[in-house]
Amino acid sequence: MRRLTVVTGLLVLLTAGCNAGSAVSDYGTVIKGAKGASVRVDVRPGQRFSLAVADNPSVGDSWDLVAVPDPKVASYISEERQSDGDAPGSGGTTYFVFNGKRPGTTEIRLRNCWRCGQDRTPATEESRRQSGEAVFAVTVAG
Repeated sequence: MRRLTVVTGLLVLLTAGCNAGSAVSDYGTVIKGAKGASVRVDVRPGQRFSLAVADNPSVGDSWDLVAVPDPKVASYISEERQSDGDAPGSGGTTYFVFNGKRPGTTEIRLRNCWRCGQDRTPATEESRRQSGEAVFAVTVAG
């Protein structure tokens, strides 16, 4: 009977997690960045923050996290996107959500790959010119 209770409890937790989806509703402090920009980010331990970049996937514009930051300083939570409208071709914002952990510094690099192929490499000269990185220098102060 106890085993059945444990299994049932696990199934309830798994089902709740699946139904909730991966969307994060609390972006915390939002810090905006852009291609070619370096931005300083100052947060406290336990503080949620998001790095926000404008995008438009309908024209081949997409962002990704180049490397996960030092997990002792900031932990990666998720990537979320909000559209500016329902019309085809509407741009929007991608949010990379993190949580400040322990005092220290780390660098977070987001890469914008414009009209890149499946291998996430710019395929043409125009794609190379339009692609770039946004750099965030994160300091978690104690």
